[in-house]
Amino acid sequence: MQQGSKNSEHTVKLSDKSPNGGISLLEQVTPLARQVNCLDIKNIADVCIENIPKLVGVRFVSLYILDEATSILHLQRHNHPFLLNKIVSLNQNSPSPMVMAVRSKELIRVGDIESHNKPIIRKSQRAFADNYKTKNCIIAPLICQDKVVGVLNLADKMDGDNFDCEDIALIELISQLVGASIGNIKLFEKVQRQATTDGLTGLVNHKTFYDILEKELRRSRRHGGKICLIMIDIDNLKKINDAYGHRAGDKVIKEISRRIKECVRQIDTAARYGGDEFAIILPNTSLADTTFVAERMVAAVSHSPIIWKKERIEISISVGLGEYGSTASPEEITILSDQALYTAKREGKNTVRVFEYSTKRNLK
Repeated sequence: MQQGSKNSEHTVKLSDKSPNGGISLLEQVTPLARQVNCLDIKNIADVCIENIPKLVGVRFVSLYILDEATSILHLQRHNHPFLLNKIVSLNQNSPSPMVMAVRSKELIRVGDIESHNKPIIRKSQRAFADNYKTKNCIIAPLICQDKVVGVLNLADKMDGDNFDCEDIALIELISQLVGASIGNIKLFEKVQRQATTDGLTGLVNHKTFYDILEKELRRSRRHGGKICLIMIDIDNLKKINDAYGHRAGDKVIKEISRRIKECVRQIDTAARYGGDEFAIILPNTSLADTTFVAERMVAAVSHSPIIWKKERIEISISVGLGEYGSTASPEEITILSDQALYTAKREGKNTVRVFEYSTKRNLK
């Protein structure tokens, strides 16, 4: 594998004048650095695709962002006139050059992709090679705090020559700037998630639940429609904590939250409302459909026990729900659905009860 400027005999001087109008590379890189120093991934992608090709002298650029949780690279933007892989898994048995670059955390410079041997790139790994006018390319992993956050691919040097040491130094500098900016975005998003989600379950927290509920009520006032709310309580959690310990109780909460989330749509909001209580906001959903969802949740939770230290822990939930008009307040909605919930608990648990808002006090 050919390294960047740190192992090269020659390094680029950014103050040197470039052939492009006498403007030094430093003068060209400085505004680019300002543009990528932001929390907008679209803006960063625009700079990569629209500005970097002119600066480096290449025809084609593509930017991939790494989803660390799934180990998948997602194509963010490119300027290729032909199709590219939209996703690239890092768990390939025969890794592509891009995957090699991510695993090694080192830039790969290819002068001739057909004869390149450090690393060896087999013909099966370069399915798109015939799309390019030249056989040279650079695959630059984007790194922040020693973690790969994406990949920048550059292909087809416009002058037909191979990438030289000055090109490598410039690309490494740009990659560091872009990597740092993408890393900052990921860090910001992580902090935002932590502020709005429950740490144990990953569901939205109590405060965020009320923010979303108020937002949905405002939307229903503007456009019409009703909101359904499901309130859920774990049956016998205190007994589980007393018998098996709070770590077992936490496992029960996490597993039940997972099963609940599997029963709702992306447009619905699942929240951890309290210690052993959950709430689900279902916008523009009929009472009949919401009741069906609630019954499916009850079945999904109770269908199989949780195993804790080789012991079976039977689990179940009680559910209350209601349908509400746009004039209802968030507090009224939660209180009335809670009433339905506690009716379910009083009447045997592991069941669903519905509050009919139209009759104000009708629980069934």
